[in-house]
Amino acid sequence: MLNDTPAPNGPGRPKDLAKRQAILEAAKRLFLTHGYASTSMDAVATAAGVSKLTVYSHFTDKETLFCTAVVATCKAQLPELIFELPDGASLQQVLLNIGRGFQGLINGEESIKLHRLIMALGSQDPKLCEIFFEAGPMRVLREMEALLQKADELGLLRIEHPGNAAEHFFCLLKGAPNFRLLLGCGEPLDAQGAEAHVQDVVNLFMRAFAP
Repeated sequence: MLNDTPAPNGPGRPKDLAKRQAILEAAKRLFLTHGYASTSMDAVATAAGVSKLTVYSHFTDKETLFCTAVVATCKAQLPELIFELPDGASLQQVLLNIGRGFQGLINGEESIKLHRLIMALGSQDPKLCEIFFEAGPMRVLREMEALLQKADELGLLRIEHPGNAAEHFFCLLKGAPNFRLLLGCGEPLDAQGAEAHVQDVVNLFMRAFAP
């Protein structure tokens, strides 16, 4: 899920990136299947078809590997570029694009499994929750806060506390549909329903913070 582009300097570079990608994919599968505590670096190496030394050469420890896997998953759906507001761009369109990407991220099968894993293991290992929150949700919130701060400075919105507004935006997007998915008592919204939900949230948000 990473968007790494092999650099031309060095004949071994593309091969190294391929190994890194294989390690990340294997780690994500094992973390979701067996949990954090039960996934060893040896198991990741075996699943990726590389040596344990190679795993450690790319990721210094299991915490780093887990954190990188979470960030890679988030970036695949919400690349940093999506939070930019180019001159003359429509803020509403930018928010719609963020909303669509976020919907795809949180309601995907991989994301649902990851959230269930974190909730199940959180009471046993609070540090794991901190790693997950910092690597995924907090990064997204920071990017959104910076975007909303810029929108306020440009007079496109009037937001006294951009950090709080960023939290409100994503909580509205999650809503009841995502909660039902996490509980296992609902199905993902179809394409039409998901688009309607994103449109409603963005329209509500724009009206709430209209200058």
